Amino acid sequence: MQSGIEFLRRRIPQVFEGEPFQRQKGRIVERFTAREKELMDDFTRRIAKEQFALGRMQVGAVALPEIFPVLEGQMVPIEEVPKLVQEGKLDTGLAEDLERKYDQFRQEFTVVYRKTLTLSRELASEMSYLEQEAASVLVDGVIEELKEKYPGVHMAEYLEEVRHHILDNLDPFKEREGEEEHESPDGSPRPAPGERDPFRVYGVNVILAHGSGEASPVIFETTPTYPNLFGTIQRSYDARGGYSSDFMDLRAGSLLRADGGFLIMYALDALTEPGVWKTLKRTMNHGKLEIQPLDLFFAVSSAAMKPEPVEIKVKVILIGDRDMYELLYAYEEDFKKIFKVRAEFDEEMKMNDEVILQYGGHLRKLSEDEKLCPFDRAAVASMLEYGVRLAGRRSKITARFTDLFDVAREACYTAREAGETPVTAAHVRKALESKIERHNLYETKLSELIQEGVLLIDTTGERVGQLNGLSVSEIGGYSFGKPVRITASVALGKAGIINIEREANLSGRIHDKGVQILSGFLRGKFAQDKPLSLSASLCFEQSYSGIDGDSASSTEIYALLSALSGLPLTQEIAVTGSVNQQGDIQPIGGVNQKIEGFFEICRMKGLTGKQGVIIPIENVEDLMLRDEVIEAVSKGQFHILPVSSVSEGIEILTGVRCGERDAEGKFEEGTVCALVDARLRALADIQKEYE
Repeated sequence: MQSGIEFLRRRIPQVFEGEPFQRQKGRIVERFTAREKELMDDFTRRIAKEQFALGRMQVGAVALPEIFPVLEGQMVPIEEVPKLVQEGKLDTGLAEDLERKYDQFRQEFTVVYRKTLTLSRELASEMSYLEQEAASVLVDGVIEELKEKYPGVHMAEYLEEVRHHILDNLDPFKEREGEEEHESPDGSPRPAPGERDPFRVYGVNVILAHGSGEASPVIFETTPTYPNLFGTIQRSYDARGGYSSDFMDLRAGSLLRADGGFLIMYALDALTEPGVWKTLKRTMNHGKLEIQPLDLFFAVSSAAMKPEPVEIKVKVILIGDRDMYELLYAYEEDFKKIFKVRAEFDEEMKMNDEVILQYGGHLRKLSEDEKLCPFDRAAVASMLEYGVRLAGRRSKITARFTDLFDVAREACYTAREAGETPVTAAHVRKALESKIERHNLYETKLSELIQEGVLLIDTTGERVGQLNGLSVSEIGGYSFGKPVRITASVALGKAGIINIEREANLSGRIHDKGVQILSGFLRGKFAQDKPLSLSASLCFEQSYSGIDGDSASSTEIYALLSALSGLPLTQEIAVTGSVNQQGDIQPIGGVNQKIEGFFEICRMKGLTGKQGVIIPIENVEDLMLRDEVIEAVSKGQFHILPVSSVSEGIEILTGVRCGERDAEGKFEEGTVCALVDARLRALADIQKEYE
């Protein structure tokens, strides 16, 4: 189109300036000029017989034809006739006769003037026809060539409209290129300031260009605002602040650029950007995209154009979390119709040789892309250990490469600060320690309170009905373990087990469930031949914020058994693990953080060689402890004690066998269960006697 218009701009002026065209134009002008002269000469002769003449009167900057009386050989304006009568230079009767004839000739002149205007219009029409005839040869050649090159019904209709528009608007083509135009910095002609290019209407606005051999486009829209996603109509402002828009101001968005392929964006961005979600649903439902500015959706809109909808075929991929998906699926009716395929990405992978190679490959690529130091084998191994620790099980490894790459970058920084390369395991450990140090202020404050005796935690000695439980706190993505004192007291009554945290509205539903499981365990173990007649209370001492989870349920049952049996529990051992009604110890989360948290407290207060942590046996596969903990365990200064049942745990804590029922249904004498059973029986007898 641009080439064709430039060709016409060069050739049409040449045709109009050529001798054949000028000769035909001269004949037409001559014919109409003669007819106009004949009309005017005839009228002039008639009024001359009555002493009138046809002249011109200046009105502002325009000279208009006017009829003048001729007195003594001079043309006198009709307005001066009364003045001549007053001065006695003209007879009154003659003046009246002049005015009467003036009015008559004025009416006749109006008729003649209209005939000349009609002749002018006929002349313009014939000249326009002549110009169209002369230019049509060139225009038809350009249009037909384009039709052959770009076949199709819509293209043919458009090119026919272009043909008619050019032939109906030949004035811009009459001037040679560069005449009466300013030049742009690149030397190409441009219209004067404030004026639209008259040839802009013939431009082609390529808002999408896909080659037939290209692969399907994949567009990742990181900023899905309405204009970025659906396109917009830009505005051209003039010097007065007014604006206008035409088809050349249309701009495509990423949805159109992804036509025939895939568009990827974050679901939360699509929901929060004004106008995006509603328009996206409508576009996907109907398969048609309308390019409009965003202000069209508001009460006062300045959009005057309505471009034809564009048919699109695109796959939209939304990225979001599970909560976002469930929310949209439940409350957005169109969501399940449009987004029919759900794919969940696991944050963990199975640990195997292939994954180890992939980890090394990712670290190598990161080093090359960001010009980091290379990582040696030990550093890669340390990164693998960190990935396993994030996954929470030794058979798994995390797929959250963002967290890993942050540590890798910091390890490289540490190596460069030390002037060393490549990155070693020591640099990775230093990076992890620095990361912990930046996040562990709250953990440090808690340790100080324990060291100063403000928070009461015993790591030596024995106490009845008291034990160290372990919990995990998370602040800003950093999680750490901390010990908490759990106590139990028992008395006569029928209240059962009282959860003090629940009574104070500090207990979550899962923790409440864990306490109810304790009641089921006691009933199944000790209430087969007597009723449970006790009132027992459990408390997380010096805990003033909410707690949840059931990982302390085994700790609570150990404290309760100690309170019932009267046997003291060692305070050198902390406990974690949930329990079921059969007395089996169940795995829990955060086992590494819990062990390390209690280890730090023991190291701060002094390691005795007898301290340690009881964990569920199923959590052994989850252990990925820090080097200092592993070293202390290997030296016998700290102990990891996996158990599978309450029986095993209570024996470790009391040093007394738990005991099982014999053939007569009685527990072995001197065992923990025998002492508990005897205490419960005594309470039941007292309760019965009291009642």
